[in-house]
Amino acid sequence: MKRTRVVTITWPEVVVSYSLDQIRKMEESVQIRIGYKPTELIKSLKALEGEFSRENLAVELPQYLKQKIVDEILHRLRSLNSSDINIAKEREVVESWRKEKLEEVKLARVNRTSNSTIPIEEAGMLLRALESDWDVLCEEIGLWIPAQVDNEEQDDKPEGTKDFEEEILPGRPLPPECHAELHTDYDGTAVRWGLTHHKNSAADCCQACLDHARHAKEGENKCNIWVYCPSESGCHSPDIYEHKHQECWLKYAAKPQLNFKDKYPESYKKSFPSAPVVVPWVSGVVSS
Repeated sequence: MKRTRVVTITWPEVVVSYSLDQIRKMEESVQIRIGYKPTELIKSLKALEGEFSRENLAVELPQYLKQKIVDEILHRLRSLNSSDINIAKEREVVESWRKEKLEEVKLARVNRTSNSTIPIEEAGMLLRALESDWDVLCEEIGLWIPAQVDNEEQDDKPEGTKDFEEEILPGRPLPPECHAELHTDYDGTAVRWGLTHHKNSAADCCQACLDHARHAKEGENKCNIWVYCPSESGCHSPDIYEHKHQECWLKYAAKPQLNFKDKYPESYKKSFPSAPVVVPWVSGVVSS
């Protein structure tokens, strides 16, 4: 019969007994865990943590060394032609100084001698400051150059719209007596409906209005407003009709008043969401 030795471990108010076999298995388990522990990986991670910690520590330059840097940069900036100073040029000068100083410091460290204005024992700190800690150093010495701002005219017109001044009406030129107004819709009583009255150009529409006024009978309303649709895709109107290209409306009003001018107001577009941004009609008020 196999005899088993019992080991008793006592804690305050607790008594636990283990056999030698149980203790052996626990020791084996501990050794297995130690064997599988990624020791090399842990060492590598700790080494990396140390490097990161060192890199995150910004170099603190002595005050007199910072002052030397400031003096050299200011000397470069003062050499600029006052009539040619701009933000981009200042940035270029400062960056040029930084690169030249970096080369000077690197050579000093390699040759262990220095012709630089910076002592050799401080070359390491300066090298680090000019490379990875340059932004921090600029802030510490108060070197601040604003960002370059390019003032460009922004074209914020909705897609598909043109400058009013750039638009040219198709067809023959309009005579001065037509008083043509682009992107304009005048109100008035129709003396000739445009739905069935089409003209090849705005000038022809205006001429039709002048002819109507000239030949109107006594007591009839004489045309003194013409409204033309120059858009090939048709023209918007708040009525129930589909207004097409080359419609020519002849109207009369004792005191001509505008319906719309240039752009439809936002309040109108809320009621008529399909309305375009710009009034598509061209109109004119003539003397009857």
